[in-house]
Amino acid sequence: MARHIVAGLDIGTASIRLVVSEVVPESSSPRVLCQVKKDSRGLRRGYIINPDETLENLKDAVKEAERQTKIKLKSVLLSIGGITLDAKVASGQVTISRADQEVSDADQKRALETARASLGDFPNRQVIHQIPLSFKLDGEKVLGQPVGLRGNKLEVKVLFIHSLSQHLNDLIRVVGLAGLSVDDVVAAPLAGSFSTLSTTQKMAGVALVNIGSQTTSIITFEEGIPLSLQVFPFGSNDVTNDIALGLKVSLEEAEQLKLGGNQNQAVGLKKKLDEIIEARLTDIFESVEAHLKKIGRNSLLPAGIIIVGDGGNLENIERLAKTSLRLPARLFDPLQAPQLKTQIRDASWVVAYGLCLFGFGLVSEEPLGTTLVQTTKSSFVRWIKEFWP
Repeated sequence: MARHIVAGLDIGTASIRLVVSEVVPESSSPRVLCQVKKDSRGLRRGYIINPDETLENLKDAVKEAERQTKIKLKSVLLSIGGITLDAKVASGQVTISRADQEVSDADQKRALETARASLGDFPNRQVIHQIPLSFKLDGEKVLGQPVGLRGNKLEVKVLFIHSLSQHLNDLIRVVGLAGLSVDDVVAAPLAGSFSTLSTTQKMAGVALVNIGSQTTSIITFEEGIPLSLQVFPFGSNDVTNDIALGLKVSLEEAEQLKLGGNQNQAVGLKKKLDEIIEARLTDIFESVEAHLKKIGRNSLLPAGIIIVGDGGNLENIERLAKTSLRLPARLFDPLQAPQLKTQIRDASWVVAYGLCLFGFGLVSEEPLGTTLVQTTKSSFVRWIKEFWP
C-alpha cells in the first residue's frame, strides 16, 4: 500500500523548518517522520533578497529530511509570511438569479466575485485566500450558508489575504529549483493557527501573535472565522540590537543576554537589561493593541492572546502582554495541545506542522461551511510559473 506522505515547509528569515509526516491508520493526527531545521540566509523580514543563498540552505534541509526518512520528497505545502503579507476586508452583493428566489451556488460565487472586484486595482499583489466572514439575505444575517434559502439580495463580507506577487514568485521558484513541487501555499499565521488554536478558542475570540526574528504577525478569530491578519516589521532581533546598543556589547553577547545566558549579572546590569527588553516588547504589544483597536476587538477577546515564536522565550513576556493588551495572555505550550499529540515539543514548529494538518485534511471546516484555503492549489502555482524565466 502506498504511503500518504505530506511535507510542510516554513521558510523563515532566521530558520528553514521542514516537517515530513504520514497518515497512520486509526489515528486522528499524522505521525511526524522527521523535523529538519537549518539556518536561513538570503531573506530579510520574510522575503527573499538572495535566492542563491536561500536555495543552498533549502537543498541542505531537503537532503537531511530525505536521509532521515529514506523517502524521496517530491512536493511540499509551503507557508508564506513576511511584511508583504497583508489582509483586507471587502463586501459584495448580487440579486438572486432564480425565478423562485432560491439562493444557488452560482449566486454565492457571484457575490464573492463582486467582493473581489470591489478591491479595485491591486497592482503587483496576489490574493492567496478569500475567507467569507458573513452573509446577509435581504439585510438579515445568515447563520451558516445561504445556499437553499430564499430572498432577493445576497450580500457577503470577505477577508482577502494577499501578498506581493514577486515574493510568492521567488518562494515558489526557489522550492522548484530545490527539486520540489508546491502543492499549495498557505499564509503562515493561518497555518500556525491550525496547530495552536482550539475550536473553543476560535469561537470565543482569540489572537495568535507570532514574534519571529524580524517580523511579528497577528491573526484574530471570532465565531471560528479569521477576522484579520497583519504583519509588523520588527521581531526578536530588534531586542538583540537594542541590547547591543544600550549595553555597548557585541551582537553575540547581546543575544546571550537576551536569552538569559549570563546568570551572574550585576544587579545594575540586570535592571538595565530588563528595561531594554521591556521597552521593545511594549512597542510590539502597542502595535498589536493598535491593530485590535482598528478592528474593534481591543480588550474584547475572551480567549485572549496566544504567543508563539522566537520572542516567546523572553522573560516576563506574558506579564507585559497582559498589562499592555488588557487581555488574558499566555505562551503556547505544545505539550498541552491535544492536536499535537506531543509530537511537536517546540512552538517554533507550529507553522510547518500546521501545514501537515492542512495537507491531510485535518483542519475542520468553519461555521460558514467553506474551507479556509481553496484559492491557490495547482492553478495558482501554474500561474506563478508562467512568469519564470
